[in-house]
Amino acid sequence: MMFLYVFELQILCTLVLDLLLGDPHWFPHPVRIIGWFCVRFEALSCRVFANKRLAGAVTVIAILVVTLTLVAVLFQIAALISPLLVVGLAVFLLYTSVAAQDLIRHSREVFAALQQEGDTGLQAGRQAVGMIVGRDTAALDRAGVIRACVETVAENMVDGVAAPLFYGVLGAICAPFLTMNPVVLAAFCAMGYKAVNTMDSMFGYKNERYLAFGWAAARLDDTVNFIPARLSGLLLVAASFLLGLDGKRSLWIFLRDRLHHASPNSGHSEAAVAGALGVQLGGTSIYFGQAVVKPTMGERTRELADSDILITNRLMLAGSALVLMFLLLLRRLVL
Repeated sequence: MMFLYVFELQILCTLVLDLLLGDPHWFPHPVRIIGWFCVRFEALSCRVFANKRLAGAVTVIAILVVTLTLVAVLFQIAALISPLLVVGLAVFLLYTSVAAQDLIRHSREVFAALQQEGDTGLQAGRQAVGMIVGRDTAALDRAGVIRACVETVAENMVDGVAAPLFYGVLGAICAPFLTMNPVVLAAFCAMGYKAVNTMDSMFGYKNERYLAFGWAAARLDDTVNFIPARLSGLLLVAASFLLGLDGKRSLWIFLRDRLHHASPNSGHSEAAVAGALGVQLGGTSIYFGQAVVKPTMGERTRELADSDILITNRLMLAGSALVLMFLLLLRRLVL
């Protein structure tokens, strides 16, 4: 039974590191390294294959193989030095797969920008939210800035926190059957997930360049996020009860609106947050100069307020904690 408690302490260490350090720009983050490989393999595969879908599929396979091979090599090198270094490397890789602190930091920057007086605050808010969203922000009003920030935190809870934890703990559950160290396999699986998610963030656009090339990356990302997205939505509903928000409305809006989003996964967490806050998310946004009308989620019982950004952060943290507790409990039940 001791290995159960050891893994729990290790996974908690990864979360503490994330909350304390976030994503420092002074060290080569694994996601940036994966992104570097994405750019190189995209150029290479497009030269080799005339069919863009085939080129995209080959790139996805290549990036996964390279990522997992590099992680395996790092563990092999660490094993030659010290078993403790292997564990330390695994904890470090798990820490880099989680991005809760970055979501909090970037959204707080939006909140702080909006606190400036008059048009200065709105302009600063547009610039700050433009750093974390893909939509055009130059013409957003104050409510639009807040909505973009709330939607981003809600949506990115899945790929920034819940999904890496899901695949990390899933790896730890499988580790005893493969006679592997649980935290090592957890890190291996989390890095595999981050490779998939990074490819989707780089190739998953529905524009002329990536509509065909990014198809494989987008579909794979939809598949791996299927369970984490639904788990996140459900536990955000539970978190809304715990935080004294409108839990009943959160559950109702989650059940009613979670499939309204164009993405099969993004709407679950956004709908739960919209219900908990009593606001309406979705609607029209501008991407690359073109208006994109998205279905709305939630009901406009009131207008969006600056404080909704901070409340959404608390919801994201509470929901993430519940996700981790559920996954660790599941691991105990299985093992």
